[in-house]
Amino acid sequence: MPKKKILIRIGSLRHGGAEKVLVTFLKNLPSDRYEVDLLLNLYSGKYLPEVPDWINVIYLNKGEMITTNRIQDIPKKAIRVIYQKSLNQFPSLLYNGKLKNKKYDIEFAAIHGMRDEILNSPLQSSKKIVWIHNDLSQVKGYTHDEIRKFFGFDKILVISEKIEQLFYKTAKNESEKHKIIKIYNPLDTEEILQKAEKSIDDYSFDSSVPTFVSVGTVFPQKGFDRLLKVHQRLIDEGLKHRILIIGDGYDFENIKKLKSELGIDETATMLGFTDNPYPYFKSADFYILSSRYEGFPTVLFEAITLKKKIIATDVSGVEEMLNNGELGMIVDNSEEGIYSGMKQALLHPDTFLQYKEALNNYLMPFNLKNSVQKITRILDEL
Repeated sequence: MPKKKILIRIGSLRHGGAEKVLVTFLKNLPSDRYEVDLLLNLYSGKYLPEVPDWINVIYLNKGEMITTNRIQDIPKKAIRVIYQKSLNQFPSLLYNGKLKNKKYDIEFAAIHGMRDEILNSPLQSSKKIVWIHNDLSQVKGYTHDEIRKFFGFDKILVISEKIEQLFYKTAKNESEKHKIIKIYNPLDTEEILQKAEKSIDDYSFDSSVPTFVSVGTVFPQKGFDRLLKVHQRLIDEGLKHRILIIGDGYDFENIKKLKSELGIDETATMLGFTDNPYPYFKSADFYILSSRYEGFPTVLFEAITLKKKIIATDVSGVEEMLNNGELGMIVDNSEEGIYSGMKQALLHPDTFLQYKEALNNYLMPFNLKNSVQKITRILDEL
């Protein structure tokens, strides 16, 4: 039986949740059944080395992501933007050139931002799939009409009940509803547990002071500004604790500057990106999710795997992941909510024992093998 030819598109393989999930999926995809071209807008990102050798990586531009408007960066940034916009406007240039007139069976948008690139493909015969990782009702610019455009795909993969319900409400008929398929993100539990045993060299935990760890790409979405403001407020109230933020992103310098302006450089640390955050998870007293919005925060899957005491804002996927508050504390999606959760943890840590006990008896429904099998079944049936 001939291998199915698949084109997968994503911006880059930077240190984000969707990128990590995609690479985990590719590492578990059977190479004897598929021929995969992975097309990146930018050949960049920490997860590039993890892409299996049999995956053919193609890119439009090479180099690091340009997140500033420094004068010396503007020409390179402009060239990249013009080049990518030209290919979007005249997709046949891309398919006849970079993609060498290849006829794909399936074209796959690995994130919602690749919607138009895949739907505007000149290949009329290919089946088209999109993977939605965010609650688009919370993402700027995604009106009802914009979300409706996703029904141009043959299959819409969603990662949480909340996103599933959003698309069900947007669907006009049963045919469109059949396009929507909920699949939990494929993440490797065994890998998380193994990596958590590694030693830490660049950060020391103080057992006498509670530490809250938070991991994520440093974007406004993640709410690290709220977390730091709450941290300062609690410190001012005399509640000693430490904050450790792990991750990088275009908002990193802004959050770092805010940390200094708040006068909390001694008690809050921004570690930057690490390809193994799990020893920090393991050593911290609490995991805190301060996000303004999410799709299905895979970082909570990691915190659950490591049996951490969790505080999370009430964003998409959190109730589902924390079993309606059985496995961790769900707080209001606001600065005040984060404050109340952290204050409870500091003043009454015993209240978190109920979550710890529930986690110890919890059987994880988010199974790597099941998720990969479900996606490959879709690929095979299209």
